[in-house]
Amino acid sequence: MSPRLLAISDLHVGSRRNQDALQHLPPPSDDWLIVAGDVGESLSQLAWTWDRLVPRFGRVLWVPGNHELWSLADSDRHLRGEARYDALVELCRAHGVLTPEDPWALFEGQGGPARIALCFTLYDYSFRPDEIDRDAVLAWAAEDGIRARDESLLHPDPHPRRDDWCAARVAATEARLAAWDDGPEITRVLVNHWPLRDDLVRIPKVPRYRPWCGTTATADWHRRFALDVVVTGHLHVRATDWRDGTRFEEVSLGYPRQWRPEARASDYLREILRDEPAPPGGRGGPEWKRWR
Repeated sequence: MSPRLLAISDLHVGSRRNQDALQHLPPPSDDWLIVAGDVGESLSQLAWTWDRLVPRFGRVLWVPGNHELWSLADSDRHLRGEARYDALVELCRAHGVLTPEDPWALFEGQGGPARIALCFTLYDYSFRPDEIDRDAVLAWAAEDGIRARDESLLHPDPHPRRDDWCAARVAATEARLAAWDDGPEITRVLVNHWPLRDDLVRIPKVPRYRPWCGTTATADWHRRFALDVVVTGHLHVRATDWRDGTRFEEVSLGYPRQWRPEARASDYLREILRDEPAPPGGRGGPEWKRWR
């Protein structure tokens, strides 16, 4: 049987239970695995994860989440901002894991051929209500008890603000996407940790966390760049959505309280190139399917 393209995100291996869950994976195969960010919070956790995943899959592909970019009190706490991201990329490459800085791979297994665009965009607080000014975001979120750890742990060096780093990442990614020259016979898969659209963010328990969930600058990418599938994480709300003929897959594992009691990590590996047509009337609408 030809290999499948699978995806998961938000492994959070800093949690012992998450580490245990990751031990229960399918036997080694030629399947490709997309890991859409938030593997862990240190380079050592990332290396531990690749030591377990890389031997089990034909290829592993990764994009960073906010947790990888945190500068915690560990052996790599001195790495901040772009320097930290560069160190993450080099560690992945040393393990044979593809990153957003590498040429986009062509998957030729089941459902292929498919080109996989690995992206890193960050966020710029634009997923906030229209009436809330950018400089008032932190106070507005704090009114509801939300204090994102990114504010003290995710440094944008050498950029003045995370907004500026986000703008730079969006511009660089758009340039690569605009140069995409595959024809319609090649399925286009984009991978990013943060959702591309504000209307895909469902976090009813912490609604004022939205400003840390993406940027409105990517809202039309699925149309502008003729994307077939978009793979993201971050929300810990597993779901399939359709917008304008593009399928959006949120593939988070998250924390044990967000799993089924009997579930293992392998239960949350999502097959990305499965044959699933858009629901009737769903090509531009809000139709979605929740994965539990």
